[in-house]
Amino acid sequence: MAQPLEFGLDTFGDVTAGSDGSLLPHAQVIRQVIDEAVLADQVGVDFIGLGEHHRADFAVSAPEVVLAAIAGRTRRIHLGSAVTVLSSDDPIRVFQRFATLDAASNGRAEVILGRGSFTESFPLFGYDLAQYEALFEEKLDLFAALINQSSVTWRGKLRPPLTNQQVFPPIETGTLKTWIGVGGSPESVVRAAQYNLPLMLAIIGGDPTRFKPFVDLYHRAFAQWGRPVQPIGVHSPGYVADTDQQAREELWPDYKRMRDRIGAERGWPPMGRGEFEQEATRGSLYVGSPETVARKIAATAKALGLARFHLKYSAGPLPHAKLMHSIELYGTKVAPMVRDMLGG
Repeated sequence: MAQPLEFGLDTFGDVTAGSDGSLLPHAQVIRQVIDEAVLADQVGVDFIGLGEHHRADFAVSAPEVVLAAIAGRTRRIHLGSAVTVLSSDDPIRVFQRFATLDAASNGRAEVILGRGSFTESFPLFGYDLAQYEALFEEKLDLFAALINQSSVTWRGKLRPPLTNQQVFPPIETGTLKTWIGVGGSPESVVRAAQYNLPLMLAIIGGDPTRFKPFVDLYHRAFAQWGRPVQPIGVHSPGYVADTDQQAREELWPDYKRMRDRIGAERGWPPMGRGEFEQEATRGSLYVGSPETVARKIAATAKALGLARFHLKYSAGPLPHAKLMHSIELYGTKVAPMVRDMLGG
């Protein structure tokens, strides 16, 4: 690999359980997320990503605000979204918020743009789901213009045009690092290459190598446009504990609760233990001891040619103390093992 693999952690601010088993208030969960990010910085993790959601089971609806609080308590970790639902937001305001975060954090801000797998933000902010594709395509086009120009002249169909418009604050040095989050659409892969943006693959089930055709497509698109390929990352769920058995037993009940709750909304059958074990053994669930998780990450990184790996470390009501231990093991043991396995 051309450079050492970078390691990220992602969370949606899943509402966790307290010591008595009851769910904690959103405000307390947000404070815990900040503490988790501070620990991630201390143990050498490269990136922390907060997902935007607008529903009762996830506490983070304004990632940039929480990331700004994290910026004030950390030194080196990069700070970003996972993802920002661009379709139901204003690209200029998104850029301004992340440019402000970049200034406050001395250049550590990143943004991952996506459609999002939940649709609550559309009615909340007055957008029509019938325009799901058109909204993302046009807003991404505007955002790409913002990150590449000091002043913007742009025209679309869904909002008034811009003529030599400057947007403040500017990025202090270079450009705002912007990824495109993709869940399974070849069109989105090509679009990321079209805009010369890094690709973040959300692989949340099945053998991760099934995404190799998307990686190949991404490389072919860059070759067609005569540009060097941008970095590729993967976001997948997981959990690290001292032993394989401990990790699976601790994660299983809370992971099932989260999976079944979301599955009931989408028509999925309840998750059985066999499916969980299959995902943990041969799928895209990175659960186990540090060595087991490291081997699995290294295999995925080699197969897909990754520059970044993000572990979605929170899972439903899985308690804060367990998340903190998982973060510690990820930074202090998993990441060094993977780097040794990859020779860098």
